[in-house]
Amino acid sequence: MFQKIVLYLRLIRFSHTIFAMPFAILGVAIAYQHFPQAFTWQKFLFILLCMVFARTAAMAFNRYLDKDIDKLNPRTQNREIPSNKVKPKEALLLTVVSSILFVYAARLLNPLCFYLSPVALLVVLGYSYTKRFTWLCHIILGLGLALAPVGAYMAITGEIHISVIIVSAAVLFWVSGFDIIYALQDEEFDKSYSLYSIPSFFGRTKSIYLARIFHILSSILLLINFISFGFGEIYFIGWMLFSLLLVYEHYLVRPDDISKIPFAFGTLNSWAGLIFGCLAIWDVLIK
Repeated sequence: MFQKIVLYLRLIRFSHTIFAMPFAILGVAIAYQHFPQAFTWQKFLFILLCMVFARTAAMAFNRYLDKDIDKLNPRTQNREIPSNKVKPKEALLLTVVSSILFVYAARLLNPLCFYLSPVALLVVLGYSYTKRFTWLCHIILGLGLALAPVGAYMAITGEIHISVIIVSAAVLFWVSGFDIIYALQDEEFDKSYSLYSIPSFFGRTKSIYLARIFHILSSILLLINFISFGFGEIYFIGWMLFSLLLVYEHYLVRPDDISKIPFAFGTLNSWAGLIFGCLAIWDVLIK
């Protein structure tokens, strides 16, 4: 049973939850700053559960839908389903159960979250189809993770604030940018099998420059938030470290050398999101 649980966690890349979790908690912290009387630890728990269930459903469905593609791609043949460690029907069942639990957790938050939960599922599950017909798939993935901070804020307050919308937009460009970098590994494979991605459509050099533009926009948006909504020095330090890590990521990944993508994609982005998220949350809470 323990080995099976480990396989499921690997299937959904549970460790990558760290990409969006700090920003969701930042949405909670901003909500607490605006409406402290609306915050409860019970709501906070349900927000975390919504994050986990939504991401589990999205990743399990992605692995289920891509099982045949993953068998053909040398880079992904050792994933849990192609290597027969997890059955496709198990991944599909995990998707269904996680989706139901996500909707139920949203219902326990407030009516608005409940009514919008199918829309959120449509985005995070629908992403898995997009690589079959549009190179905008990276934007859809970014949108899925960008729902976290604005959804968390809405779960506490029942409203939306421009500050958290800016944070969500920053997440969209950040995630879209590093997903473009990640997709560089499959540029030739995607071309061979008529799969859509920005690298397969525009080529390596243009894709890297587009990823850089997206990450510059992400950094600018977080700076605008600092300037416009009275965040303090700790937020600014978090922003600087976040931006420097993105600069280092693009120093490592260049048109003539993409060998360091695993480190740039996984390690650097994890630290960038975690460091900025924790420092921004700290900045909000000490006020």
